[in-house]
Amino acid sequence: MPVILAALVVASTILTGGRFAQLDNLVNVARQISFEGLIAFGMTLVIVTGGIDLSVGSLVALCGVVGALVMRSMGESPPALAIATGLACGIAVGGAIGLSSGAIIARFAIPPFIVTLAAMLMARGFAFIACHGEPVYELPSRLMWLGRGFVGESVLGRMLPVPVLVLIVAYACFAVVLTRTVFGRQVIAVGSNEEAARLAGIAVRRTKLIVYVITGSLAGLTGVMHSAKLMAGDPKVGDMWELNVIAAVVVGGTSLFGGRGTMTGTLIGALLIGVLNNSLNLLQVEHFWQKVVLGGVILAASLIDAGLRRLDAR
Repeated sequence: MPVILAALVVASTILTGGRFAQLDNLVNVARQISFEGLIAFGMTLVIVTGGIDLSVGSLVALCGVVGALVMRSMGESPPALAIATGLACGIAVGGAIGLSSGAIIARFAIPPFIVTLAAMLMARGFAFIACHGEPVYELPSRLMWLGRGFVGESVLGRMLPVPVLVLIVAYACFAVVLTRTVFGRQVIAVGSNEEAARLAGIAVRRTKLIVYVITGSLAGLTGVMHSAKLMAGDPKVGDMWELNVIAAVVVGGTSLFGGRGTMTGTLIGALLIGVLNNSLNLLQVEHFWQKVVLGGVILAASLIDAGLRRLDAR
């Protein structure tokens, strides 16, 4: 996988006449990968359990709008307090919707595809309702640092965007969670064989519930961070993000059938999808064809996964 990523970077640099390798473009790519990659870590947990969450893109929009509305309503408060409150509210809304989806999936055994599809439509609708279809402006100026700022500007020369730092910290945390904690082993066990996990004493419903709450909360965090980047809560953002996120997870080697996946693979998958999307934009490939390419990537990864499962079965 790292070899494929390196080859894609080299090809992108050559095909775009060096534009891909320009510093400003690399920073932009890293920032966008950070937003979708952050959600992809939660999605990895969901898919490893054998589930899926189609609502994350809409949650980014809804939570971004909610966070922006809260911050704007606290215009007379200290900026730090307004930002912290808006961030907390955005994360809470995402977590609450993840909790609702997870509870329905776990309690009533309804396919995750159906439940999260409904959540996707409802969240997008609520995002437009909350702000009457118009972006929410007049946010604290300090908020911009969360979406566009850099860590150690004077030392690193504006090389490490804040969203990238958040992604790195999240990767380290979730890599440990999945590989070195009891909860991580339970997630893998539930995805490998749900009935066997139940007989082994694992709380299957609780495990499923938690992974959807985590994913929703990460979508909420991403929504507020993206609003910080735009300096507006926009109900239209996040469209098709769920496909990019799922593609990153699947391309990174996580099995759509559950039971197998790594955070390192997901991170590399997010890098691959991000580089691919950026390269297609630089090459001025029409948006419709970009969707065709993304769909092909997901299909190819799924076919490879199915083939590996057959080999394992033998």
